[in-house]
Amino acid sequence: DWGDVDLVINIGAPKGASRLIQRIGRANHRLDEPSRAILVPSNRFEVLECRAALEAAAAGTQDAVQSRIGTLDVLAQHVWGTACAGPFKPDALYEEVRAAAPYMWLPRSTFDRIIAFVSTGGYALKNYERFARLRETDDGRLRLSHPSLANLYRMNVGTIIDSPMIKIRLAGKRGRSTSGERRTAFVGGRVLGEMEEWFIEQLAPGDTFVFAGEVLRFEALIDTDAFVSRAVTRDPKIPTYNGGKFPMSTHLAARVRSMIASADRGQRLPVPVAEWLDLQAKHSVIPSPGEMLVETFPRADKHYLVAYPFEGRLVHQTLGMLLTRRLERIGGKPLGFVCSDYALAISGLGDLNGLTERGRLVMSQLFDEDMLGDDLDAWLAESSLMKRTFRHCAVIAGLIERRHPGREKSGRQITVSSDLIYDVLRRHEPNHILLEAAWADAATGLLDIARLADFLKRIQGVGHIRHVMLEHASPLSVPVLLEMGRESVYGGGAREDILRAAAAELLREATS
Repeated sequence: DWGDVDLVINIGAPKGASRLIQRIGRANHRLDEPSRAILVPSNRFEVLECRAALEAAAAGTQDAVQSRIGTLDVLAQHVWGTACAGPFKPDALYEEVRAAAPYMWLPRSTFDRIIAFVSTGGYALKNYERFARLRETDDGRLRLSHPSLANLYRMNVGTIIDSPMIKIRLAGKRGRSTSGERRTAFVGGRVLGEMEEWFIEQLAPGDTFVFAGEVLRFEALIDTDAFVSRAVTRDPKIPTYNGGKFPMSTHLAARVRSMIASADRGQRLPVPVAEWLDLQAKHSVIPSPGEMLVETFPRADKHYLVAYPFEGRLVHQTLGMLLTRRLERIGGKPLGFVCSDYALAISGLGDLNGLTERGRLVMSQLFDEDMLGDDLDAWLAESSLMKRTFRHCAVIAGLIERRHPGREKSGRQITVSSDLIYDVLRRHEPNHILLEAAWADAATGLLDIARLADFLKRIQGVGHIRHVMLEHASPLSVPVLLEMGRESVYGGGAREDILRAAAAELLREATS
């Protein structure tokens, strides 16, 4: 908000018209001068997105404001805080909470479950004294079970949770653990470095990724250590970092789809981008605004499926996880996937065009809405995402305290505590209110289930999925294919030369 900032330079696409206006407004922050900015897209798709954002801003059309549904972990924190102020009547508090717009939906049964959770911790935890927070008075009100809980609340109140960094550790000797269920035990080896939890929690055992100049195989996530082993593969995943990954808004995605299909795109877009889309129309197809294009083709020794939902990175990330499970079942032999805000590319060893011709691969069935049922549940059960989401909910709801008088828990201690409680609740009280809260939090945030569900519903029916079988990569697939199997190379010049050569090779192949 400094008036002396003359110009804003936005690297990449803004992901939304409202966000673009907010960023541009940082320049010349004075009432009597206009704000100026330069947008620098980093690929052809981002050129389209930047142009769509500029046109939306010029038309005065902003992104729709999505009101957040009130979460149950925050409600639990509020109940505890209310008790710190003095005894309260549950009936009166329920009416007060329902008066807030985010909690207008709250049924009394759910509110009562939250009261029971704050009071005792729930069925599986009610025998532990440390989880007993509230007690009933003679007149039916609820009060703190001990005055010290007020101080504990003040030290832990808040909804911002720092995600711990995960140590990438080489797995040492392996053995069999005989205590409890039998599982592989890992002995900690050398630490290679640290990585954001956001990327690690999406990996399944056996996935490979590039880190510290090596290709590593993910073995297990235990507490805050990711155990890995060295691997050899041509297509490891490339780590991504959550800080720079804003999802593209639904409004902007619709504008980009319309822009691609527009007859006057040659006049609205830079010449290289217009020529790129013309090549796509020549060698494949340009999808209409109501269609989703899916291309399948062989390249080198693999086969690829590239879809263009234009629904943002969060939706594509979840969609990629679910599609690979479905392709595995029909013999597609998927190896992995990469995604951007615009497209999703899956590589595999199975002949996807052959599977289509034999009727094994039907796009309407592959993208059926039922993938949000058993497939989603099975994936979540295998991944560590739910444990991490539960930890955030447990801290906000007060089940796990970060700070005590005179000491503060480390990220590892919090993770160990939450993982133990998570396992207990999954085993003994699978319908616990905090497990429900964790699922709702993941569905609206990390997975963006609501937007994915809307997308799957939109493409149902004849004519909404346009499947094109090609003999080679298409021009539109080049940007996302460049993300697949790309490793970091020391020295910016070398990296740019390699990417430039790879892009040129793909374009020659797509237009030959």
